[in-house]
Amino acid sequence: MTAHQVAAATDGDAVWPELTLASWQDSYATLHMLTQIVGKTRLALAPMVNHWWQVTLYVTERGLTTSSMPFGKHTATVDFDFIYHNVAIRTSAGQTRTIPLVQRPVREFYIEYLDVLAALGIGAKIRGVPVEVETAVPFAEDTQHASYDADSVNRWWRAMVQVDRVFEQFRGRFEGKASPVHFFWGSFDIAATRFSGRGAPLHPGGAPNCPDYVMQEAYSRECSSVGFWPGGGTQEAAFYSYAYPEPDGYREYPPGPESAYYDANMREFILPYEAVRTAPSPDEMLLEFCESTYEAAADRAAWDRESLERKGKR
Repeated sequence: MTAHQVAAATDGDAVWPELTLASWQDSYATLHMLTQIVGKTRLALAPMVNHWWQVTLYVTERGLTTSSMPFGKHTATVDFDFIYHNVAIRTSAGQTRTIPLVQRPVREFYIEYLDVLAALGIGAKIRGVPVEVETAVPFAEDTQHASYDADSVNRWWRAMVQVDRVFEQFRGRFEGKASPVHFFWGSFDIAATRFSGRGAPLHPGGAPNCPDYVMQEAYSRECSSVGFWPGGGTQEAAFYSYAYPEPDGYREYPPGPESAYYDANMREFILPYEAVRTAPSPDEMLLEFCESTYEAAADRAAWDRESLERKGKR
């Protein structure tokens, strides 16, 4: 690891680092595929949990983790390290293998990763095609995604550390059913979701290269979700919040802070990451967004807020 990489991981003047889409778009696209490969390992091994919570990854002090996954009579964990830039596969039998994260085609990473799983006796049957992307090139054929800028990836992960920390605080204010703060590798975003306790109408599906039943399970209960997405297309990194089903009057609800707004095309409230990063108090601004957009859903849909919310949450 270079001295520059160490500095990027630890500098004190960029707790919320700059994160422009243009600065890492190619690396982002490649990393998206790598997280899908690892995430599909968890999909193959972990028992089903409501809303597909068993497939997600989690932010750690070094990167992302699958957490412990069962295979046979053992367990395994796959960890992304975005400080030293490698993927480590560890088992309860005491085995460890690492794969470097460097500039090379997804195809090469995929082949090496499957070889390592086989060598460790981890029999994960992975469907080798990405989901929730417009063009789904099989991993074994993907030579177009081959970028990996370590500094840019480290910057994104450092932003994720801050988001995870604030989302955990927000999650703790709710006593009803709530998801963990977790990273969805299909859509490449980190999210925290609250539930009213009521059912929801059947979701129409429609995510690209993703069966409708996936979204129907994900949105089988009425919910309000907040998340962070690092951008795509022409849109820069942003926080989002949405309700399913969207109640009447939801989009007219005035969100906080002033830089937040409702995007009618995305059907979500949006708060630009840059506004949070440059705010005098990023934590307070983000929590205001989380709270106000949740209240938009809970008030407009008449959630039982008295029984769902922790007293003295503020």
